[in-house]
Order: sequence, then structure tokens, then C-alpha cells
Amino acid sequence: MRPNKLKLNPNKTEMFLEGDWNLPADMYQRKPKQQPSQEKIGSLDFPQKFKNQDFVHLRDYCLNHGILFEDDTFPAHFSSIGPKVLTEDNLHRIQWLRPTEIMRDPCLFVDGVSRADILQGQIGDCWVLAALGSLTRQERFLNNVIPKDQGFKYNYAGIFHFRFWHFGDWVDVVIDDQLLFHNGNYLFVHPRSKNEFWPPLLEKAYAKLRGSYTNLDQGYLSEALVDFTGGVQVPFSLKNPPACLFDMLQTAVESGCLMGCTTPEGKFSRNMISENGIVQLHAYTVVCAAEVPYMNRKESLVRLWNPYGDTEWKGAWSDRSVEWDQVPIAYKKKLYEAKDDGEFWISYKDFKENFSFLIVCNNVPTFLDCGEQGNTTWSVDIHSNRFTGPSLGRSAYYEDALSRHPQYFIQVPESKMKNYNLVVALSQDPENDTGKVHIGFVIVKVGPEGKTTLHNSGLLPQRDVVNCFHLSPGTYIIIPTASQEGQGSEFLLRTFLKSWNNFRFSPTLREANTELPPVVTKVNISPQSVLVSSQSEPLIIQDIPKWNQDNYKTIFLRYANQSSSLDASQLQRILNQVVLKDLMASPGSRDGFSFDSSKSLLALMDINANGSLSLVEFEKLWRDLNKYKDIFRMEDEQNSGFLNVSNLKRVIQERGLSISDKLLRLMTVRYGDSTMRINLPDFVCCMIRLETMAKAFHNLSTDGRGIYFTEEQWVTMVMYC
Repeated sequence: MRPNKLKLNPNKTEMFLEGDWNLPADMYQRKPKQQPSQEKIGSLDFPQKFKNQDFVHLRDYCLNHGILFEDDTFPAHFSSIGPKVLTEDNLHRIQWLRPTEIMRDPCLFVDGVSRADILQGQIGDCWVLAALGSLTRQERFLNNVIPKDQGFKYNYAGIFHFRFWHFGDWVDVVIDDQLLFHNGNYLFVHPRSKNEFWPPLLEKAYAKLRGSYTNLDQGYLSEALVDFTGGVQVPFSLKNPPACLFDMLQTAVESGCLMGCTTPEGKFSRNMISENGIVQLHAYTVVCAAEVPYMNRKESLVRLWNPYGDTEWKGAWSDRSVEWDQVPIAYKKKLYEAKDDGEFWISYKDFKENFSFLIVCNNVPTFLDCGEQGNTTWSVDIHSNRFTGPSLGRSAYYEDALSRHPQYFIQVPESKMKNYNLVVALSQDPENDTGKVHIGFVIVKVGPEGKTTLHNSGLLPQRDVVNCFHLSPGTYIIIPTASQEGQGSEFLLRTFLKSWNNFRFSPTLREANTELPPVVTKVNISPQSVLVSSQSEPLIIQDIPKWNQDNYKTIFLRYANQSSSLDASQLQRILNQVVLKDLMASPGSRDGFSFDSSKSLLALMDINANGSLSLVEFEKLWRDLNKYKDIFRMEDEQNSGFLNVSNLKRVIQERGLSISDKLLRLMTVRYGDSTMRINLPDFVCCMIRLETMAKAFHNLSTDGRGIYFTEEQWVTMVMYC
């Protein structure tokens, strides 16, 4: 059934359906959903339904009735825009149009997702777009925000949904696809490709979460980074930065953090462009960092992106600057670009002079691990409660007032760490008026001599108050506080504690699952060994410790992210980003492991048949991957990136496996290319499958000649493995 047509009322700016456009109330009734008892509403798998709207139920209703979705909780109306963003004259000239009305073949994505897709519009939401630009670089976070079960090709019903972290829980925000246009142009964020619509749709969903588009006009970059990740952000003042901040920045890039920065307010109004090209009171994405040889020394550089999509830094190290002529050709080839795309290099010195704050965000603060010699872990403790207790003054009754607030104990272990080992993040209910409600926290140390106040953040009119500390071993109390206006309102307290080696602080998690992993292990890579390129993976310039048999746990924890197991997409990233990292230049490895190959390897090792790999199952696969990678290198004497039939036969025989010439020929046809050559990814898949199936046969066979399968066992073996 074709959707009813949409018409634009010439006397109004609202859209209405021609025909049966009054959607019945049962459209918004939620369907009961089966879920495992251990899952909590508010997790990524079971996010809260914002405004009680169920995407699948609403989409199916519209498809069954042949209509396009119209969201009456965020309607195509002035109320969704809010006051002050547009003049009254412009408000009467806007149109709400669907992508299908302005493009013949609209797409959600064109050639994937990139920050280059984003161009800021007439609203001051650079703080959102700078966070979004960083989000596009980290697939593990991006996939949480943009569900893949939507688009314009199949099951299109004018409805989309996006997920954000909202005060401790993931929420699913449903929108219709009516977008704002003024004189035929996008009013707010718009894509660089005319038929790509993920940027304005995501912006609309975030505006709905925040209440209106007006609420996106000026804001805190730190809040957007947290809302897109569910992680913790730490701001660093560039006027008085830590001495190791550049090393932290490199560590942050290496560990997959989201980063942005802001400029101070200038002498003129916001968004004024300085002579050097830097926009005042504006937010930028921090793309990466690098050190390059220059004039017999090393120059520290930072790469930034302006959400305008143009308007770049004009000083040293900018596009076409003379400094690049003094850089070795290998570095320049990897790092230098001259495009008017809003992206540019700037020296770390000029970065500190022209910007006010650097904000770094990750699910745990791995960026604070720089310089640590050895493995460290971060544990997360989460509490939800309400502010209670009298205001804290400097009177003699301070300690008595302090004791009447909620208190949370934390034990800092013995360690050799020299850097920050605790981050405290206190958040207030987003529904509060943060202009009136001021929040903060006090840290008290408990010792033989009694209690000593070590830190008092004061009361700040912010949604999130975050600070990091280096505390000596001992027992501490963290006490959240609020101004009188905040008494009785809810708060969320998260503490991130760094531990040494295998020590693990046992967190007491609140009931709502926030998708933060209890423990994340740091990869012990010295920042001085890496030159970070503009890609998500580092460009190896010096020797970096290899991923070996001993650190498979580190790799597992890094890529499993928020789970105790690996799915096929996470395994694929390990195969291509770790196993093939030093071989991607080889002709035979450029395409890497496909998703199907990754699923096949997972199925072969999936003893529990649950569609994922546990740490024990991954250990077995990791040993096999390293074994066959080494064998491939020895057999590929010409470094061609391929093996031929004779190589494959020799490897199989040396492994003690017996196959016929007919089976060898079939394996080469199945796993080789048109010239019967086999690359590393296909060789690994072939050998692991052969060895696994041979062992399975011998384990199941009673006489070494045959085995008996039930129908279910046979179909399972054929269809899954």
C-alpha cells in the first residue's frame, strides 16, 4: 500500500495528510516485549522509550495503514523550534519537508558516515556538531547512537530513531522525518551530499531530547560528548594545562576517545572570525595529534575540524603553509592535506594560545593512563540518589551539615601510579533549571586522626561537575551537595578508580544499567613510539610492542567494549586492526577479513553456540590466528601476499592432516581467487576450518572411519559452522 500523500497548507507552515490523517490513540500503545530477566530497561539492548514511543510498533502501524508517521510529541510546528532562534518574519517563511519530497532517491548514508558530511546551519549548535564530528570517528560509539534498522529503501514510513545516554540510561528517541527549510535551503545542519540525511535527522532527535531546537542554540560541548557515549568527560584548561597534556592527547587518540575544544569569547560577538581564521566562542572537533621532525627538532601538532565545513586556521602548519616544506616526505605524505573542508593542523603552542578548553571523553578515562609503566584497570562505581541536607557554609556547623548529606565510601589501593587515579563525575537531573540549581561535591579522607576535607568543588550551575585527582592510598568519603533549589532532586554520582595490575575494586552498580564496563584494561603503549595519523589507527613510525600471545586479554577487553563477549563485528575489527595491522599494504591483505569470514571464524570457536565469543573461546582463536599468520609469512617467500596450491598442500601435510587431491582442489577453488591464489585472511579461515572439522570428526568417531549425526546436529554443523 502506498502512503497517503502529504500536502503543504499554503496558509500555514504545518504539514498534514490528505485522507485519513488523524492517527488513532492505539498507535502509541507499547507492545509487550520479551527480555531476559538479567537485562535492565535503560541498557543499550533495552533502552527506555522516550515519550513512551516504540519505534518498531509505530513504524509497523504506519506501514500497515499506508501512512507516513507524524510525531505529535515533537510536531512540525513553531513549538518544536522554540523562541529566539528565528525572527517572527522568518518563522512564517519556513517549510517542513520530508526527504522524499525534495530528493528522488534520498539516503540515510552516502559512502558511510564522516564528519565531512556535516555543515553547520543557522543555529549555534556547534557544540553538538563538534561532538558529532568526533563520534563519526569511533564506530563503537556511533553504532550505539544510530541504529541500523532504518532507512529510505525498505520499510520506509517517515519514521526514524536515535539513541542517547540520558542521566544514567540509554533512551530511544523517535522522530518523523519532516525537516526545516527556509527559502528552499536547510535551516539548521545540512549534509554536504544533497541526498544524505543522517545529520539533520540526528540533530532533530537530539533537539527533541533537549526539548526544542532553541535548546541547541549554545550549550556545553562536554554534555554532548557524554550524551553520545554514556562515558565520562574531563575538561582541561589550556591556559594552565597539565605538563603532560599533549601526551594525554596522544593517549586519548590511541584509546579511541572522543575529543573537542572550545575558543574563548573575543572582543566582539560570538562566531566572529579572527584574522587568523579561528572562530570566537566556537567548538571544534579534535581529530588527532602528531609529532613531526622539523628543523632538527620535533614539532607537536594538533589536527582540528570546524563544524562550519570551511573557515580554517591561517597560521603556521595550516594548509599550504611553508612549514610543511621542511617536513620529511614520508610524514608529509601521511599527514598533509590542502582542502577547504574545515580541517587543519595547528601547532600545540598555537592551539593553547587560541583555544580555552580541551574536553576528552571515553567510557572510562583511559586518556589519564599516559606514562604509566604497566597495565592498569579502571573500575566504575555508580550511585543514584537525591540531594538532601542543609547548605554547606563556612560556619562552625560545617561538619554537622556535611554529615546530613548522602555519603559514599571509596577505597584507594596501594600502587606505584604517579598520575590521576580517581575521576568523580556528579550529574544533576537534566530537568532541573541549572541556572538556579548549583551542585558540587566534597571529598573527605578518613584516617586515624579523624576526617579531613581534601576537596570542595564548590557549588556550580552546571549539569555535570567533573574533576580528576591523584589520591594516596586510603579510605575516602564522597559527598554530593546542592543549593537550596536542588534539595530533593535526583543526582547521579559516578566514580572511576584506577587500579594497578590485577587489583579490582568491586563496584556497587545501581539498578539502571549504564553500559559502562566494570573493568577496562589499558594497553601499555608508550606515546613516544607512535605518530598518530588522521585515521583512527596509529601510523607506526617506531617499533611498537607487538600484540602477542600474552596480551590476548588486553585485546579482548579493549574491543569487547561494554560486554563480556565479542560479537562478529567486534571480532572483524580485531582481525583487521590488530592481526592484519602490519600487512594491510600487502596486495593480498588490502581487503582484509570480510564480515562473513569473521562470522564463520566466530561460529567455529563458539562452543556455547550463543553467537559470541567468551574470553576462553577467544584465547583458542587467538592462538590459531598467530600460528597461521606466522606459517603464512614463512611460506610467502616472495612477499607477494599470496600462497599457491603447493604452499597450501605443504602446510596441510606438515600439520598432520590428510586430504585428497580432489579436496585440495576444491579448497583452493573455495578459498582462492580466480588464479587459484590464497591471501592471508582466506588462508586463515581455510586452515582453522579444516583443523577444527578434522578434530571434530575424530572426537565424534568411535572407529576413526565414520560418525553418526542426528538431523539437528547435522543441520547445525552445516548451517552454523
